[in-house]
This record gives sequence, C-alpha cells and structure tokens, in this order.
Amino acid sequence: MLVLTRKLNQSITLGDNVRVTVLSIDGDRVSIGVDAPRDVRVFRSELIDGTRQANQESQVSAMSVLKDLKKDLKKKGAAAGESPAEAKEEKGDEAKE
Repeated sequence: MLVLTRKLNQSITLGDNVRVTVLSIDGDRVSIGVDAPRDVRVFRSELIDGTRQANQESQVSAMSVLKDLKKDLKKKGAAAGESPAEAKEEKGDEAKE
C-alpha cells in the first residue's frame, strides 16, 4: 500500500483522470473530494464490503433452501413409489391435459 501525507487542499492524482483532494480536517475526521469522470464508479469501501457480505450470506441461504427442497422432492417421490424424474414427467403430462 502506498501511504501519502497530504495537507488541507492538497490532492493526489490516480491514473490520468481521477483527483482526490483533502477538503477539510476536523479532529480525526477528514473530508475528501473525488473528481472523476462519470464512468468511474466511486464507492465507500464499507458499503462494498457490506454488500459483498450480504450477497455471500444470501447465496449460502439459497443453497440451503435448494438442498432442503431437493430432499423433500426425493422423499415425496419415494413415498409415491416413483423417482422424482417420473413425478416431474407425470406433472408435465397433467399440465398438458
């Protein structure tokens, strides 16, 4: 990680077209401004981290639901004396009628 020290109203340039400027300093809070083209997406890292974590949690939850559904379908097919594939074909035939 590159570490730079900047004073009030000083800036750094990232690439050819992104400028980050120190706008104010109030105790331990620093306000910065980001001047970038519209096609450059700028996000606070804690939002990205939170979104990434929520997406991972929902993926795990969805996988759990799918596994439970698969188990239930196998149980229902076994209870009816047919494989889940046979039950699916039968339901498809009922829908056509």
